[in-house]
Amino acid sequence: MKKMTVLQLCLLALAAALNTAGASIALALRLPIYLDTLGTMLAAALFGPFWAMVPGLISGLFCGITSDIYALYYIPVQLITGFAAGLVFKRFTPKGRKILPASLFVSLPGTAVSASVTALLFGGITSSGSTLLVQLLHGMGANLTLSVFLVQAATDYADRAIVMAAALAVLPLLPGSVKYLLQKGDGHRGTL
Repeated sequence: MKKMTVLQLCLLALAAALNTAGASIALALRLPIYLDTLGTMLAAALFGPFWAMVPGLISGLFCGITSDIYALYYIPVQLITGFAAGLVFKRFTPKGRKILPASLFVSLPGTAVSASVTALLFGGITSSGSTLLVQLLHGMGANLTLSVFLVQAATDYADRAIVMAAALAVLPLLPGSVKYLLQKGDGHRGTL
């Protein structure tokens, strides 16, 4: 593994900041989606699976310590999401309708982990806006674990599709000089 350049480290830090900003917006507005993986998706496209996990780890720790303790418990989801997104972007750049199956591939592994954490550790109640949907389903008579899994699957998928589309919209906006410097580094091939 080659050493990271200053530019690459700065972009990973920016990606972590994007994750943190998105998570803060979703938390403040009590949205049923999370918006905490935009930076992770960008890192996945630029650096691949391994480095795509770094922004999620950093933002999960930062949010967990500063604003939302629940974020600490969902760090494994951030890592899985970064790795899965990195695999997708390493293989191809999803565009148009291909964003939907790519988002499903990225969201499903994390959904299994996040639904388990939500149901087993927190009884379906977290800081997320999706908690209201879980409680609604559970109140209508659905099993708690099933309620959590159904809501988590739907909200994770919607979130990953929105964030992947946003990341794909941002990638072409990167300056040509940044793209050149990133492509120049061996072992950090992205889909620019």
